[in-house]
Parts: sequence; C-alpha cells; structure tokens
Amino acid sequence: MTSVNLEDARRVIAAAEKKATELGQPMNIAVVDSGGNLVAHVRQDGAWIGSVNISINKAWTSKAFDISTKDLGDNSQPTQQFFGIQNTNGGKVAIFAGGIPLVRDGAVVGAVGVSGGSGEQDHSVAEAGAAAL
Repeated sequence: MTSVNLEDARRVIAAAEKKATELGQPMNIAVVDSGGNLVAHVRQDGAWIGSVNISINKAWTSKAFDISTKDLGDNSQPTQQFFGIQNTNGGKVAIFAGGIPLVRDGAVVGAVGVSGGSGEQDHSVAEAGAAAL
C-alpha cells in the first residue's frame, strides 16, 4: 500500500489519543496521506481550537518534506540550511515539534501532526501515533 487509508488513520489517532490522555494534555491530532491530503483529524475535549490548523500543517509539513517537524525546525534556525523555510508554501510549513512521517515497508505513506501541548509533548504523542502504523 502506497498511502495511509482511513483505517490506518484511525489506528494512529487512537494510539496518539491514548498517549495524550496519559500525559493529561488534550491534543489535536491529524493524519495526512502520501499526497499530504487530510485523512482524519480529532480535537480532544479541551484541546485548543487554535491548534486545529497547526496539527494539520505539522502533518502536511512532515509529509511534504519526509522529515519530522522537530528535525526540520532544528535545521531551519539562523545559519542552518533550511533557514526561512517556514515562509514558503503560503506559510503552511510548520517548524516546531509534533509532525512525524508515517513509514510502511521503508516508504513514507503519510504523516501525523499533533498540537496542543509543549513541543516535547506534541512530539511524544506523534511518536506514539506513528508507532501504531
């Protein structure tokens, strides 16, 4: 299979929701397919509405560049190779933790994006979701 489907997205979201609940931090969790298109999104009760688009953009960014948004962020600081990348693609590029590519059989088939907590929390929730694929 070359892309995540709705069943995959539900599994990723369920695992991410479980981790967010364990952390006690309501999150927005988005899954995109191999084309960067939204497959599914969940806004947990109490999660910030301002983080809805951020979670979607983190997932899109992670798939668009096949890299975690945390790693992209590290490489987009002044003097780094991707400095200014967040200003491309109509400002859709997210350069903070919480977006992780979804990999199956060595190929990136989508991505998960999480927003609503600290960068560390967002990243750990996204990792939990990605591990469920």
